[in-house]
Parts: sequence; C-alpha cells; structure tokens
Amino acid sequence: MVGDGDRQELRRRQEAVLATRRREYDEDDVRVRPGKSSRPRTRTRPRHADAVDGFVIAVDRGRYTCVLSEAAPDAPAVTAMRARELGRKSVVVGDRVGLVGDTSGAAGALARIVRIAERRSVLRRTADDDETTAEGRLERVVVANADQLVIVSALADPPPRTGFIDRCLVAAYDADIEPLLCLTKADLAGPEQVVGYYAELELPYVLIRPDSDLDALRSLLAGRVSVLVGHSGVGKSTLVNRLVPDAARAVGTVSAIGRGRHTSTSAVALPLPAAPGVAPGTVAGWIVDTPGVRSFGLAHVSAESLLHGFPDLVEATVDCPPNCPHTPDEADCALDAWVAAGKADPRRLASYRRLLASRSGEGDAREPERNPGDPLAGS
Repeated sequence: MVGDGDRQELRRRQEAVLATRRREYDEDDVRVRPGKSSRPRTRTRPRHADAVDGFVIAVDRGRYTCVLSEAAPDAPAVTAMRARELGRKSVVVGDRVGLVGDTSGAAGALARIVRIAERRSVLRRTADDDETTAEGRLERVVVANADQLVIVSALADPPPRTGFIDRCLVAAYDADIEPLLCLTKADLAGPEQVVGYYAELELPYVLIRPDSDLDALRSLLAGRVSVLVGHSGVGKSTLVNRLVPDAARAVGTVSAIGRGRHTSTSAVALPLPAAPGVAPGTVAGWIVDTPGVRSFGLAHVSAESLLHGFPDLVEATVDCPPNCPHTPDEADCALDAWVAAGKADPRRLASYRRLLASRSGEGDAREPERNPGDPLAGS
C-alpha cells in the first residue's frame, strides 16, 4: 500500500514538473506574419510633372500611336499604352494626352499615357436610334477634339442619301462641330438636287471631280482637325489619298446593288501637307479618315436636341403648343403650316419625323428609307 508520505512525495514531484513547463509570455514571443506588400496603400497618385504632350493619331488593340506636340514634323511616332491609373477612361483618336516613359519612338519602345486632357468636342454615334435597345445603348466615340465634320457623299454610284446627311448634321450640331458637305463624283451627276435640299441651311459644300484640283477643300481643312464620315463607296479613301499622297489608304469598288465595300477598318488621323511654298514637313492640319458606315445612330441625342439638326424648322416650333411631340398626328403642331407656307422643304420635315419615329423604335436606322418619287430621301 502507498502511504500518505509517498502520496505527498508524488504530488511534490508532479508540481515541480509543471512548474518547469510554465512560463510567462511577452511580446517577443508573438510572431506577426508579414503582408503581401509592405507599402501602405494610398489614394495619392503621381503628378507626372515630366509628362510630355501628345496627340493620338491611331488606336489598335490596346496600343496608341501618338505624335509629340513639340516634336519635329518628321519625328517618329510614339507607341504607348494606357496607364492603370486612368481606370475606365477611354482613349480615342484626337485625344490630347500626357506621355511618360520611352517617348523616343524607337522600334520596340513603349510609353505610357498617364493623362487625358479635357476634350473640346466629342463626336459620337450609336448603331441604333432607340436607346432602349442594346445597339442604342452601345455608344461609340468616333473622334475627340474635332473642329469640323466633313460629310462625304457621292452624287452618283452610289446615289446621295440625304437622310444620312441629316443624321450627320444632327450629330455635328450636338457635338458643337462645324459641318462641311463634300460632294464627290461630280463628273457623274449634278449637285442641284442635293444643294437645293439644303438651300435654307446655307450649308457650305465643295464639289470634287477626278480631274479637279483640291485647293478649295484644302483651304477649308487648313489649321483644323477635320473628321471625314461617309457611306462605303463614296470615294472617301480616294479623296484622302489625293489630299495626303503618303496615306496609301485602301480603295474599293461599288457593288452591283449600289453599296460600297468597307476598305478603311479603323479611324486614323493623317497630317495634311502644307501648300506649296511653305516649309517642307509643316503640318497644315489633320484629317481623320473613318471606316465607311451604313448607319449613323442618334440614340445619344435627346429628342429636344434632335431639332437642332434642322435649323430651318426651329422657328416654326415657337407657335407649337407646350410639349408638342411634332408628330404627324399632332393637330396643333405648327410645322405642317410652316411647310405649307413654303418656308421649309417638305422633305426636311419628313426626314425629321422619320428620325423621331426611329427613336421610338418605329423605324430601322440601319436600312435606307426612300419616299416615293423622291430620289434623294433616305438614310
């Protein structure tokens, strides 16, 4: 049997063992696992005071071709990518940007776009007029900072479509860009019908023939950023090659159904050579060649602003009742009386109301429309 003395000795030994295992812990015993980065997060962004100013002339799959504002005219273009700090801000042809990194333009060099200057103007279009559709919500920026919209339309092969020209005028006035009508293939048909259609607007225009000089057009383009827009097959790329001989833009033909084939695949800004007698290499202006389009959706333009593309009809709306929709079924709309009095072309009113109907989903902006007996009407 185990006596009381043995039990006390056993208990004493157990307490001695436990005492050797106990110890006090302090902060030196705590190990903190380091994070992924030792740099603290901050919202402060670098100022990039050393950024140089550039002008975006082309966009291709996440790479942006830029020319430096202070560089010589014959200096190589700079290839750049967007900096992460720009977030979701898009960069388009015509943007004025700030560049850092390798801006030498050497082969393989890559700079970064860290800043986008405030845009003076933004020319937009959508694939549809109805903003409730997916195509209407998909807004495309055609070009930024343009001064002039050159609407290129052939007088024949393919025939002119004033509905498309009307859409371009609405987009130009909405973007606060001056419009210019450029009528090509003037050797195949006269301009009387088209010019007469826009007589009340005093819309400036130029006629282009294959053998004509381009002095009048060059003078209107000088010192400006001009964007060329038109249907495929109207001779836009041919015109660009005449204005900028080094452009080498692809030229297509017109199909048997009177529609052109797309030749330009992306927008690109090209330097307009200076007139003879000016120092070689001097840039007289910029022309932005855009891919040929079949439609010019206006879902981004409000119904109220839509009328700005029809200044010959604006004065008549003073006599309309408040919130007049200007539709044909509105008995008190003053537009009908205005046209009946000979103060505006009835085709202009019909074009305006077609755009209103298309905005409400009653028309299709992608298909050309024609009025019976009116060879000019259509979009």
